Amino acid sequence: MTKSKKEIIAIQRISKIYHLGDTVVKALDDVSLSIYENDFIAIMGPSGSGKSTLMNIIGCLDVPSKGVYKFNNELISEMDDSQLANIRNEKIGFVFQTFNLLPKLNSLQNVEVPLIYSSLGKAKRIERSQEALKIVGLSDRMTHKPNELSGGQRQRVAIARALVNKPSIILADEPTGNLDSKSGAEILNFFDELHKAGNTLIIVTHEESVAKRAKRRIELFDGKVALDE
Repeated sequence: MTKSKKEIIAIQRISKIYHLGDTVVKALDDVSLSIYENDFIAIMGPSGSGKSTLMNIIGCLDVPSKGVYKFNNELISEMDDSQLANIRNEKIGFVFQTFNLLPKLNSLQNVEVPLIYSSLGKAKRIERSQEALKIVGLSDRMTHKPNELSGGQRQRVAIARALVNKPSIILADEPTGNLDSKSGAEILNFFDELHKAGNTLIIVTHEESVAKRAKRRIELFDGKVALDE
């Protein structure tokens, strides 16, 4: 992997420790890695290997027990709640296995949700949301609610929502886990296109077919990095 690309994330010797009664659980154990602009990474490993914990820390949804996390060369540990919320809302786009769409809102309104916390006016928010839905090929489904969409279409709405703030990173957790093989392949083709367009993609997955699309593979085992290639 070339090191000439801009480093977006630097994780240095982080651990995440949980205390369950008298038991100490190391969800992550002395993990170090760098993530660069336009990386396409698959994070793999068995259940309990630390994948979700690492994803939550990368996404600023959780903090490490020890170690250093820098985002665009800024220390996450020195940021307040408002700064962390800003990163989650504007710098990282999240895609979840269960879509996490609001059932009473249509596609356009669901995509607009992250923009409500921005300084954009209503007209600009709608324009941005329409653009994002056009990118994922759902211009004709803007007024449809989630229960009127297929699983693949719902996931594409979720991807449009992740893209609407033009984030540095797309962070996807088992994005094809709830989809049939045809819809899953469509989503993976779309991730390929996002990568070609210059986006940085980090996908947590159990599926070999997903990992094969990625350009870099990180495997975790017992909270440690077992492979990074």
